[in-house]
Amino acid sequence: MIPIHNEEHSILPLYDRLTAVLERLQRPYEILFVDDASGDRSFELLANLVETDGRLKVIRLRRNFGQTAALSAGFHEAKGDVVVAMDGDLQHAPRTFRPCWRKIDEGYDIASGWRQHRVDNALSRRLPSRIANWLMAKASGVDLRDFGTTFKAYRAEVLKDVNLYGELHRFIPALASFYGARIAEVPIRSTRRASGGFTLRHRPHLPGDVRHPHHQVHAEVLHPPHAFLRLARSGRHHPGRGIMGYLAIKKLLGYEIVAAHGPLMFAGGLLLLAGLMMFTTGLIGEMMMRTYFESQDRRIYAVREILTRKQHGVPGGAK
Repeated sequence: MIPIHNEEHSILPLYDRLTAVLERLQRPYEILFVDDASGDRSFELLANLVETDGRLKVIRLRRNFGQTAALSAGFHEAKGDVVVAMDGDLQHAPRTFRPCWRKIDEGYDIASGWRQHRVDNALSRRLPSRIANWLMAKASGVDLRDFGTTFKAYRAEVLKDVNLYGELHRFIPALASFYGARIAEVPIRSTRRASGGFTLRHRPHLPGDVRHPHHQVHAEVLHPPHAFLRLARSGRHHPGRGIMGYLAIKKLLGYEIVAAHGPLMFAGGLLLLAGLMMFTTGLIGEMMMRTYFESQDRRIYAVREILTRKQHGVPGGAK
């Protein structure tokens, strides 16, 4: 199952690689693409492929809901016993399917990809990602080295217990572990991404944080608490933290800050307090929104159309 957004240059190579690997596995399968309202020729290319391949299904969303919503749509539509999710930008090698399936056959519920040798920029990508993964592992109690990658294999029954909102797709192993899921980590090969895609920035964040600017607009319309979370981190929280950090350094160097910088210290404290209030408001609102969606059995996406060639299903296969 592959969520895509503006991936016209990657679709055909990815489809060729997928079919070559899946045919060699000698298992029933179906390939499911979720088009998150691409603005390029992605859907047109997929529609042409559907006409030639009965094991291909395409879900087209009504607008750009974001990667988590696209994955949620794919999970709901998947009919196989095993669901494998991956990015559509050629970062992931389809041949990694085999070790992931091997872990599922061994009895694990989730086989999570681990980009052991990343090719991203060390300072802007790998270091923030390592810090974020460490924080998420400590917070969730799930010992994974790579929460960020989409490449994961799931038993379909595990996904039924997981409800996705915001950017929670990165926390699926942590959410599933709450219900007793067994999780294994599988090294995967990662290559430089092609153009297009969801272009998400890897950094520590709350599950409610939607990072692509286009996704932020849609997310805040659908989930107003996201606006409070963003304001807490950008508009007020960071200036207050900077001011208080500056004054703390001056204090350590022996300067008198109360008399000389009293107004500045007061302003920094107010900014920190305002940031904390925004953060708390957004967090409470996020919890209320999730309670609403779950109690009403609402989904976080809307499907425009589903394309499939009229053929028999594959109930025992994988997506």
